Amino acid sequence: MTRRTLPLDGPLDLLLTLRPLRHGGGDPTIRLARRDACRATTTPEGPAAAWFAVRPPVVEVEAWGPGAAWLLDHAPDVLGLHDDRSAFDPTDPIVRSLNRRLQGLRVGRSGAVVESIVPAILEQKVTSEEAHRSYRRLVWAHGEPAPGPLGLPPHRLRLPPSPGLLASLPYHSFHRFGIERRRADTIRRACSYAHRLEEAAALTGDAARRRLLALPGVGPWTAAVVAGAAFGDPDAVIVGDLHLPSLVSWTLAGEPHADDARMLELLEPYAGNRARVVRLVVAGGERPPARYPRRRMRSIASI
Repeated sequence: MTRRTLPLDGPLDLLLTLRPLRHGGGDPTIRLARRDACRATTTPEGPAAAWFAVRPPVVEVEAWGPGAAWLLDHAPDVLGLHDDRSAFDPTDPIVRSLNRRLQGLRVGRSGAVVESIVPAILEQKVTSEEAHRSYRRLVWAHGEPAPGPLGLPPHRLRLPPSPGLLASLPYHSFHRFGIERRRADTIRRACSYAHRLEEAAALTGDAARRRLLALPGVGPWTAAVVAGAAFGDPDAVIVGDLHLPSLVSWTLAGEPHADDARMLELLEPYAGNRARVVRLVVAGGERPPARYPRRRMRSIASI
């Protein structure tokens, strides 16, 4: 176990800040609360698990495993302690109120591209409930227990499955997790190019996005999800989502229904921080009146 104490220059809400790294409430790789959190990941130096505790005016971090030192060195990035909000000064009273009320929401960057892209691929064209269930089952089946005490009860944290293992699996072995061939093949392809994808974390925004989009099966929606979680891009707006445009338009303009074009129009004044505004809206905005019927859950495993 290795420990480090990091100074805080303001509020830090771990639940809001690390939420992009959690894929459903039962995600076995992470546990989140506002002041305490734990996460398992694979670093360039090996597997690691970390426990974060906000104790103002500091945040305490403990880590275990071969990658513990690497994880501690990059903890400020993951926690958004380097998040530069100086250029974000909203004049709109709604956004200003959300920003003031949710000061603990920071934009962090995990640097873990493949760990972000696998669950993002699972969320393509299906409900969040389906995708989260598939990811949870995939991790329990193919992820190893996290290093140190976090891998034991009561936490039972697990590492995400290794890219090498996922790339080696035949597509039909994904069916029992509710994953059809198209998404299975995209995951296998992404994992086979894991090294090239991980390099994208060190590239500039546009170059990193191009690296992701060069992979067949990865479009703007998936690239934006990864850019927000792995790269910490505060402007990576997700387009193509069923509910997000209406949530933004309802909160910012009182319009219950909207498309991507209208959402982007409303977010244009916040260029450079559009994703930050979306995260504020998701965390603190009101939900618009329901419009879409609930989708039926499919059973790929029974095919």
